[in-house]
Amino acid sequence: MSINQFADRCGINSGTLSRIVKGNQPIAMSHLELMTKGMGEVEDHFFSLYVDECFYYSAPTWRRLRPFMIRCAELGRMDCIERMVQILLDNLNNVPTLFEVAEGLFGQGQWQAAALLYKNVSASEKYQYSERLAVCQYRLFRIALGDDQSENLRAATLFEPYVPRLDEADQLDALKHLMNVYYSLQQWGKMEELAQELLRLAKIRYDLQYNSEGRFKEEKKPEKPLCLYILYAHLMRSIVYEECGDYNSALDLVPIYTDGSWIQEENEEVKRTLAQFQEWGRANTYLYRLLSGQLEVLPDYVDYISTRKGEIFTALFNVIKSANRYSWNVDHILERFSAYIPYRVHQTEFGEYSQQVIANQYASFLAELAEYYLHSQRKEGIYYILHSLKYSTKINNEAIVIRCVDLFERYRHIAAEAEKAQYKLLIREVQNLYGKKNHIAVSFM
Repeated sequence: MSINQFADRCGINSGTLSRIVKGNQPIAMSHLELMTKGMGEVEDHFFSLYVDECFYYSAPTWRRLRPFMIRCAELGRMDCIERMVQILLDNLNNVPTLFEVAEGLFGQGQWQAAALLYKNVSASEKYQYSERLAVCQYRLFRIALGDDQSENLRAATLFEPYVPRLDEADQLDALKHLMNVYYSLQQWGKMEELAQELLRLAKIRYDLQYNSEGRFKEEKKPEKPLCLYILYAHLMRSIVYEECGDYNSALDLVPIYTDGSWIQEENEEVKRTLAQFQEWGRANTYLYRLLSGQLEVLPDYVDYISTRKGEIFTALFNVIKSANRYSWNVDHILERFSAYIPYRVHQTEFGEYSQQVIANQYASFLAELAEYYLHSQRKEGIYYILHSLKYSTKINNEAIVIRCVDLFERYRHIAAEAEKAQYKLLIREVQNLYGKKNHIAVSFM
């Protein structure tokens, strides 16, 4: 095939193609894509060779490297990105640009490729007390979060020392994300500590922004309005009191995170923020009374949350916890909201609840539901034990696994043979997960 014929097939100017073939012009990313398509090959067919083209057969320039790296990320060619990064880091002057590319990939949701870049940038700056290193660790923390609770704890522990090095705006969001992780891990002391620090930083920034005579003008803004972080810190503190059984102290904080009289920000997002906290405050007022044993508040609580679909699952969880604690019959409520028992991600005015919080809540909810049915010797409880055991093993929540094992062993006598066989299979998975720790001893009889 002649140069002209191939140029026509590819849609490239014949003169340009001739210069490329003769080695007189570097191959641009756009030309590579057109030539590969003209040959009838898959788009990334020549990517490994193109790495050599970018570095060894022409002078490396970010004009070519950046789009190539982004396309590699989109097509999952981590091998090519790794090779490019290793070559580029021979010259530490490339670190800032690599960081910029990582930030772009993170913003586009290309987290696997972004993580690769962040790790390499971090390694090149590990002896530097830099904000860029802290941002890399922050992004890696966000990327690492998933269903495995032990991995989430590891990610939070590794990241936490870097929080003070972040820009103040990022510190607020980082503390908020860390709190969500420790919430899902049920580490209430750590959650209280972070809530107090978030409150301190948010108040300082708010005073500088709105109450100081010079009116501080922030260069970088946090993800949400400043008032949200103050309200959120109080809300998290009330949750800590709730989980520790101090419902009066939790109630005392409700007027604090529902009061918007001090807020000077005026826009639609702030109005939605305050409205959401006021809704949570009203629901939590019912909830704290319910958890303290006031059965008379149950109908009002159920009626209130029934029109708020994003809150129904959490409310069901709280209802079943109270029912188990005080031996209430709530069959009619479970029947009414049966559609909300299967797992789903729940949406609020500010986006999805933390994946980790919901995953942990769901595993706990199934265990509570199992205990509720087993109190009255109902066999549905065995189904929910097995479901909870399977799910809590998946997210590596050892406390709930132990609770499920204890429940099954106590009520084994009402389990069918098929359920005992399923339990035996699940226990093998549990022992594979925790066998070395030797924490969980169970019977196969």
